[in-house]
Amino acid sequence: MYNEKVIDHFQNPRNAGEMFDPSGVGEVGNMKCGDIMKIFIKVENDRIEDISFLTFGCGAAIASSSMLTELVKGKTLDEAMKITNMDVANHLGGLPEAKLHCSNLAADALHKAIEDYRSKVQ
Repeated sequence: MYNEKVIDHFQNPRNAGEMFDPSGVGEVGNMKCGDIMKIFIKVENDRIEDISFLTFGCGAAIASSSMLTELVKGKTLDEAMKITNMDVANHLGGLPEAKLHCSNLAADALHKAIEDYRSKVQ
């Protein structure tokens, strides 16, 4: 069902854990499946210098959160806002159709974290 890359990110998630004093936080959930993702970002000079996550959900949700953090660390906020759910799924080597909504949550949580940060600095 899952490829090796998805299993690796699930079993060895990168950047997992709560961030204290983040620049922005984004939280999303899917009531249908029960997955909840919280993305924390630390922004310096318009770049995501650090990112972490807390995810309550299935293996695909955890793997998607982990992959997302690797994709955006070091990117500008504008570059990070262009990350889509399909980018996350593609970098994982694909997800089963029934689990694509998990990658949707990761990108949505990131976008909310960036919006949260921008609302504080404007």
